[in-house]
Amino acid sequence: QVQLVESGGGLVQAGDSLRLSCAASGLTFSRVEMGWFRQTPGKEREFVAAIGWSGSRTYNGDSVKGRFTISRDNARNTVYLQMNSLKPEDTGVYYCAADLRWDNRYHANYWGQGTQVTVSS
Repeated sequence: QVQLVESGGGLVQAGDSLRLSCAASGLTFSRVEMGWFRQTPGKEREFVAAIGWSGSRTYNGDSVKGRFTISRDNARNTVYLQMNSLKPEDTGVYYCAADLRWDNRYHANYWGQGTQVTVSS
């Protein structure tokens, strides 16, 4: 079965950087679009970033443009999210997602268990 395992979350201060990783298994990684979403209590899950199967196309949510970068290593079946200039409003549970589809918004067929990111002011 498909497994997505996130790592790299933690507690940081505003302005710091953090890199999340997501190791995927059980799917043909190099042929699926991957992405990151986040969720805070009381809010809907928010799209953060997506990357095409070859890595040449990337898309960022408006709230993270210019600060977050998504990348992937198809040889390692891993997708990354480099987060710079973190803000307290970036706090949330970050989810790795696989096999994304676009239908006015991004949907994903597979999800990781999530990793907590907390940014203190």
